[in-house]
Amino acid sequence: MTQDSVAPMSRGYRVLAIESSCDETAAAVVEGLRVCSSVVASQVEVHAEFGGVVPELASRHHLDAIVPVIRAALEESEMDLQEIDALAVTDSPGLVGALLVGVMAARGLAMSASLPLLGIHHLEGHLVSSFLGDSERAAREFAPHLALVVSGGHTELIAVEAFGRYTKLGSTRDDAVGEAYDKVSKMLGTGYPGGPVIDDLASSGDPDAIAFPRAMISKGLEFSFSGLKTAVAVHLEREGMPTSREALADLCASFQAAVVEVLVHKTVRAVKSAGSSQVRVVGGVAANSGLRAAMKEAGDRHGFTFEAVPLRYCGDNAAMIAGAAALRLAHKMPSPVNVRSTFSLAALSEEST
Repeated sequence: MTQDSVAPMSRGYRVLAIESSCDETAAAVVEGLRVCSSVVASQVEVHAEFGGVVPELASRHHLDAIVPVIRAALEESEMDLQEIDALAVTDSPGLVGALLVGVMAARGLAMSASLPLLGIHHLEGHLVSSFLGDSERAAREFAPHLALVVSGGHTELIAVEAFGRYTKLGSTRDDAVGEAYDKVSKMLGTGYPGGPVIDDLASSGDPDAIAFPRAMISKGLEFSFSGLKTAVAVHLEREGMPTSREALADLCASFQAAVVEVLVHKTVRAVKSAGSSQVRVVGGVAANSGLRAAMKEAGDRHGFTFEAVPLRYCGDNAAMIAGAAALRLAHKMPSPVNVRSTFSLAALSEEST
């Protein structure tokens, strides 16, 4: 059966999706943009001692988790494969070994069940994540917006003209924002992943305690976080490690304030240049409480609407991949499976037209 042989249906396409692009093994079932199940097996404990993801270990743990996670997603959805219209899998970008585990599992399942299989771009999944609905909230209709994608591997401003039509306005020239959090947390010895622990510490600290730089804040829509990371390292070399929780909180708050100010400033600039009235922040760092609060305040001040992604869909998950696949089916867009470790949304837009 081919993708085109799936007939449209008013209830929305039922898609079973697999996500394994980095260190989360995930599977989910959606009906349209309504999430019926979402199961994620985390590898945080596996990689914590290294302070970051070890690609070979990630691939091995995907192999162990992939089948149980798929079974759990089907069981939670109270559906079986006969009720599924299509399968989907993240095929780009990501760690090649990790992607291959998910793709090979999806291909085998699609063949055995005679179901069409769609390859989905990981970042397109994130763009869909803020429109997902479930038992706690209704699904939103996908609409044009300005997206700030912030995660361990990505920091990009994207003008979303329509589903499948994306224009990159700016991106990081070095470290992604989530990577900067992880590296600073490693310097401080506060653990992995760095985002949640630094955000928690920052909530009780003084953001003005240390004057960290706001790199490239007055230049275009590009980002740079390598210098900020270096500034933290230099501060620690000069002043030593914080000797109290209060001092540690102040350092974290000052670091986070520098990150958030740049992200919000660039987003506001993009709103004005792109003429967008709707902003959505997606990706793992979208869970950051400081960023969410600052973006809401900026929206109120500059006249744009900001909608936060539910925390359960900020990190890597398969529900967003399934949702993107359901929309591709509904729009009759081609989605062949092509494993690519690096592949931009702009290139995806060209393929989709």
